[in-house]
Amino acid sequence: MHGCLLELGQTGRCRARRDEHGRIISINYGKLTSIALDPIEKKPLAMFCPGSMILSVGSFGCNMDCQFCQNDSISMASENEITTRYVAPDELAEYASQLRQKGNIGIAYTYNEPMIGFEYVRDTASIAHRQGMKNVVVTNGAVSLPVLDEVLPYIDAYNIDLKGITETYYKKLGGDLKTVQRFIIKAVAHAHVELTTLIVPDENDSVDEIAELSSWVASVDEKIPLHITRFFPRRKMLDKEPTDIALLYKLWNVAKKSLQNVFVGNV
Repeated sequence: MHGCLLELGQTGRCRARRDEHGRIISINYGKLTSIALDPIEKKPLAMFCPGSMILSVGSFGCNMDCQFCQNDSISMASENEITTRYVAPDELAEYASQLRQKGNIGIAYTYNEPMIGFEYVRDTASIAHRQGMKNVVVTNGAVSLPVLDEVLPYIDAYNIDLKGITETYYKKLGGDLKTVQRFIIKAVAHAHVELTTLIVPDENDSVDEIAELSSWVASVDEKIPLHITRFFPRRKMLDKEPTDIALLYKLWNVAKKSLQNVFVGNV
């Protein structure tokens, strides 16, 4: 998304890509920080293979800078600040396959921002697909369409963070609204997509903003599931109170005027 102009040996803002010998490479390729077998509803995906389990994996780094990030210990970490274990694509796919007996349907690339290391997602997902497993990407969607094209043939479902509906809010988080909207539109045309909006007090919690956000989503497809989720104090927002539950349900009612499938989360 940022198109960092890097000097030789310099690492980008995402902490996961570096200029080596004049080429920008992924330095978090196969370096996992987290791995767990999760209910698919935790991604969150409410309308994709409900009741299933999925092997969730993450690395380090992110191309945004959300002050409320719940996984900042890995998403905001650099290579030398976190413990990793290298797992090759075929090794991860084989492990996921072995977990079928526990209800596993595939692999979810999540926890940090997986698309900054799209090469690993692409390589692993292609193997998993050949083995008849599903692939899920949990992403902020803040990457260019050529990067999305790299993984598009292998991904069955996405949960994409739509953090707000104003450029001002996205710039505050180190992102770009139009980039995310383009990502959503293209992903919807190729796979199952669900969206998540974290409601942060005094930031993106107005009725007007949720009305505009849900209206835009409906303009893409009114059947897209939207998860309106509760904020809890994290990272640099420890002074804020959790989102009022009554407000969440008020915003749920607003979103339901435009969308067929709206869910309240983290309550």
